[in-house]
Amino acid sequence: MKHVLIVDDALTVRRYHRQILEAAGFRVSEAANGAEGLEKALSDRFDLLVLDVNMPMMDGYTLLSTLRREPALEAVPAIVVTTEHGPVQQARAEAAGANFMLVKPVPAADLTLYATMLCGGVG
Repeated sequence: MKHVLIVDDALTVRRYHRQILEAAGFRVSEAANGAEGLEKALSDRFDLLVLDVNMPMMDGYTLLSTLRREPALEAVPAIVVTTEHGPVQQARAEAAGANFMLVKPVPAADLTLYATMLCGGVG
């Protein structure tokens, strides 16, 4: 079963993304901020990262840039989710190493589609 790490400071968003991904067949772990997400990503194996941009302690761009410098995590697919979308945010997400950027609220079908595509299925 593919393992996804959701990092978002909003509990309701984490629960929403968890519900969608678990219904699609993924195993899900959560972190409430970038620092906690970094700790979890370094201590466990994940097949996909779903990262909020605006978080306390460490934003999603910084978290992803940091993870991309780790050999074991440089190729793990990442979806950045944000309420702010535009060319500047898209460029920052790409520079940090994101595979995709999705705008909140993320439709369940979109999250499922991108997660499944990036993980090569849920198995």
